[in-house]
Amino acid sequence: MKGKIKILGISGSLRSNSSASAILNIVAGLVPANVEFNIYNRLAEVPAFDDSSEIPAPVVHFIKLLSEADGVFFCIPEYAFGVPGALKNALDWTVSSSTAFPDKPVALITAATGGDKAHAAFLLTLKAISSKIPDGATLLLSFIRSKLNEKNEVKDTATLNSIRSVINSLIGSIQN
Repeated sequence: MKGKIKILGISGSLRSNSSASAILNIVAGLVPANVEFNIYNRLAEVPAFDDSSEIPAPVVHFIKLLSEADGVFFCIPEYAFGVPGALKNALDWTVSSSTAFPDKPVALITAATGGDKAHAAFLLTLKAISSKIPDGATLLLSFIRSKLNEKNEVKDTATLNSIRSVINSLIGSIQN
């Protein structure tokens, strides 16, 4: 692959100070220099999904960013034992897109109190939209608040190394 690798980061939380957004910001600081890592922060602008033939401008923009990315890095919380509604809604818009996800490498970190149910559900969604989930590109960070300090930095080396491993798996998949 020539040039920079383009990865689009997407937080499943609409709050900029959420644990999921904090982890995504940490990822942005850990990627190597040959990676352009952009965080999508307009999830709240994506309207409720409908199957009309007219696609709203925020959805067109979202699908364009996904299509231009070499890979997508998700970090999600768990709400009511499931995937955050705004994120699931945005992905519903991509189902009929032939360019957004088919065979696109994706990584997933679930950062929550528990997170196992949202993690499993989101992996099913990623499979349904035909994304490519490389080995080692998923991570469940349960009890996330105990792993972050007051500045939303990772407290322990093991967690940081696990995040680095997910990053390396995604980048390795894109390069191959």
